[in-house]
Amino acid sequence: MPTTPARAFPENFLWGTATAAYQVEGAAAEDGRGPSIWDTFSHTPGRVDDGDTGDVACDHYHRLEEDLGILDRLGVGAYRFSISWPRVLPGGGDRLNQRGLDFYSRLVDGLLERGIAPVATLYHWDLPQELEDAGGWPHRDTALRFAEYAHRMGETLGDRVHTWITLNEPWCSAYLGYASGVHAPGRTDPADALAAVHHLNLGHGLSVQALRATAAPQARVAVTLNLHHVRGVSERDAEAVRRIDALANRAFLGPMLDGAYPRDLIEDTASVTDWAFVRDSDEATACQPLDLLGVNYYNPVLVRGWDGTTRRETADGHADGSASPWIACEDVEFVQQPGPYTEMGWNIDETGLTELLLRLRDDHPALPLMITENGAAFADVRDGDGRVRDVRRVDYLRRHLTAVADAIDAGADVRGYFVWSLMDNFEWARGYAKRFGIVYVDRETLDRTWKDSAHWYRDVVATGTVPDASSPSLPE
Repeated sequence: MPTTPARAFPENFLWGTATAAYQVEGAAAEDGRGPSIWDTFSHTPGRVDDGDTGDVACDHYHRLEEDLGILDRLGVGAYRFSISWPRVLPGGGDRLNQRGLDFYSRLVDGLLERGIAPVATLYHWDLPQELEDAGGWPHRDTALRFAEYAHRMGETLGDRVHTWITLNEPWCSAYLGYASGVHAPGRTDPADALAAVHHLNLGHGLSVQALRATAAPQARVAVTLNLHHVRGVSERDAEAVRRIDALANRAFLGPMLDGAYPRDLIEDTASVTDWAFVRDSDEATACQPLDLLGVNYYNPVLVRGWDGTTRRETADGHADGSASPWIACEDVEFVQQPGPYTEMGWNIDETGLTELLLRLRDDHPALPLMITENGAAFADVRDGDGRVRDVRRVDYLRRHLTAVADAIDAGADVRGYFVWSLMDNFEWARGYAKRFGIVYVDRETLDRTWKDSAHWYRDVVATGTVPDASSPSLPE
């Protein structure tokens, strides 16, 4: 393993870790919680590996105090969690479920008591099933309901939440949920997927307005995007890069940050939709001032123009479904990249993170950045002594934190980093087989065990320094 020098981060850099409601909470039918699209999807045979569901997940709902204690001992400055929309507003209606709200109030208060900043994501994919039955994100009313939900959360929790994140990875919600169907709700209509893109953008802008009107003035408001760092196999593949960048990145960056959809995206997808769902002033509504842009990064993608005759490669890092998430990109292929790989089959390449952050530095220099997710799944096991020696994860985190430091040194305004994830959890359509956590969760007992990476990350947080590759990652 090559030795790299230790890297010190700015004194006020925010160190955190993250989870999402459906992935950890469990208690799926308790205390008035209504069903979400992920409840329906995971209970549909064949949708999730091994028939796994989030019914129990990590039982975070009942083990809140234990998990708050883990966060406290980690020493993190912030914890990113998501609010389950159907837990606080079952059915997506206007009747507040006080028992559900009380859970998040206890969570927020417990974090503040421990000096940990609450970072709340409003939407991490768990749309109330009743709203999907009424049309879901392809329908405008869902964006309006989302704004009402944001307003209620700003009224009830906005005096204590440090940072609000409106949406997590709307790319996944729109394209994996409505185009390829490998995520909930499992639909495969490309025109609906593009309508979902727009109504997610619109819902974001409306929810920012709602939060500004209800939350504390000092609360920060952000959105989290899983921006794809797209590379071409050669210079001849510039057109393939442009098409994927438009669909993956600028479909959200354009309306949210620049106030308009990119013209080339509209032209690329003209055979699928006429974009008549975009009404006057929608793009201006989507473009609300933000305090931060959340960036989720796991790996880059490599594309080239497809010749139409050879076997088309589809190594985009997402599960293959009966349809493609890449709408109107039939002439583009995703090329398998060299390893090493994580258990998700994603190649490990931290240079893409530096390059992505520098692109954002150049394109949006006034907008501070936050790494809201970064991490890796590996086949972790507890040894006979009860220890989880996840040396590959430690190396992954070290490499990617060094990449963030490189970007900061080059002028990127990166304010914080959240490791994904606090604990092994329900990894969506992959069920429980893929372990992303720095804390190991026994699937039989749900007992928590710190992995070596948790001890390593605790020391990084305590010192604000990423050690060089020769430093041990052993617990005390």
